Amino acid sequence: TAKLADMADSSGRRRPARRSRAPPAPLNDTFPKMSAMSANFAVAPAHVRSTAAIRRAGRASAKRVIARGVKAEAVKEAVALNTTKSDAIFKAAQDILPGGVNSPVRAFKSVGGGPIVFDHVKDAYAFDVDGNKYIDYVGSWGPAICGHANERVNEKLKAQIDKGTSFGAPCELENVLGQMVIDRVPSVEMVRFCNSGTEACLSVLRVMRAYTGRDKIIKFEGCYHGHADPFLVQAGSGVATLGLPDSPGVPKAATNTTLCAPYNDLEAVKKIFEENKGEIAGVILEPVVGNSGFIVPDKSFLEGLREITTAEGALLTFDEVMTGFRISKGCAQEYWGVTPDLTTMGKVIGGGLPVGAYGGKREIMDVVAPAGPMYQAGTLSGNPLAMVAGIETLNILAEEGSYEYMDKNTKRLIEGILEAGKEAGHAVCGGSIRGMFGFFFCEGPVRNFADATESDTDKFARWHRGMLEEGVYLAPSQYEAGFTGLKHTEEDIEYTIEAAKRVMARI
Repeated sequence: TAKLADMADSSGRRRPARRSRAPPAPLNDTFPKMSAMSANFAVAPAHVRSTAAIRRAGRASAKRVIARGVKAEAVKEAVALNTTKSDAIFKAAQDILPGGVNSPVRAFKSVGGGPIVFDHVKDAYAFDVDGNKYIDYVGSWGPAICGHANERVNEKLKAQIDKGTSFGAPCELENVLGQMVIDRVPSVEMVRFCNSGTEACLSVLRVMRAYTGRDKIIKFEGCYHGHADPFLVQAGSGVATLGLPDSPGVPKAATNTTLCAPYNDLEAVKKIFEENKGEIAGVILEPVVGNSGFIVPDKSFLEGLREITTAEGALLTFDEVMTGFRISKGCAQEYWGVTPDLTTMGKVIGGGLPVGAYGGKREIMDVVAPAGPMYQAGTLSGNPLAMVAGIETLNILAEEGSYEYMDKNTKRLIEGILEAGKEAGHAVCGGSIRGMFGFFFCEGPVRNFADATESDTDKFARWHRGMLEEGVYLAPSQYEAGFTGLKHTEEDIEYTIEAAKRVMARI
């Protein structure tokens, strides 16, 4: 999807390419036992290991990393990254695809240099067409929470392919995944599947308007809800303003009912409601922001939104396309203890296949056709491949210790990165929740998009390239969250921290 990150930093600067050498294997040389295509992993995933085994592996991993770290300290420059094939493929793509990509952030315009072209992925690792291996903290922008090409998910997919990939008719798998969502997510009593997060968000907008009979909505600066016209707005300099189109081709009429407020600013929301009495259908937001970088809400902010919308007869929607089933079994709403009226979902519930969903209270969802008059449809909605992948993914995540494992690893990762930055003299701030993290090159704290824009994006670009050269693949924009999953090992985390120390020292 097009990202706010692309709008925020689209300089497109490119640094001179370094001379290519023979294709390096930065991780293979460092971790000879980490071949993603073998079973010889140094540390197994948490949910298949005992606590004692985790502790033993952690101690062994720490010893190995310390030993490697001593040697690595003498290396101030990383081996030049060979991207000859990636560069050639991307050059050809620019004559075929707009900008050479099918989603803008992939073009690396926010960080400079050419994008890395993937050949294959497995578990926590990505392999490019030039033979380089990376620890992947993007995870297909979130869906690969159980690891790329997860064996259990793939087994279900292969079996389903023999039965058919798309029916265009009801199948029982829709009931199974739908009930799993209802059982886990506090706000959901009924659910409708679609094919993307954008589709889920544009549909839930229509639901809010159909149910309330009102037109106006409130969104927050820096919260991304897909590329539907009403969401592609940016706020003005005031506390809250009428939205202005943020993309050519979006008519002002499509956004003049979209009202914007700063994230984490409850008073701004109250003022908007006061100035638009009885006209606001609902409020939509990311309950943890991932599209302005990683930004955490004040719990009191979410609680205040719940109180205001209830008092004003408006609906509260949590866009959990990114946070859904990533930071808690019951999504962010379970984590915060705040229940919205409606929820949008995607990414994780498709297990790596295209999917979206929206759901909420039964009385609200009853407006959706054919139960009610609000029309929404989709040829591939609820297709059996996405359903089986989602079912198995949620089964894996439900296993004991899954979220605790991600929480432990992610905390260690972000703490290590921040410590590395501070030791090298950089202004840095950041944080994490379960399998989601992020940081900024500024003092912080970062509470909203305006704060996020204070980050040094030029420095982030140098950091990003440096980490690529160390064999670590991160989101190619300062304004994107990072992701960990069940296949990231303690050794992956420690290697990444040591790489961060080297890169922070170089930039």
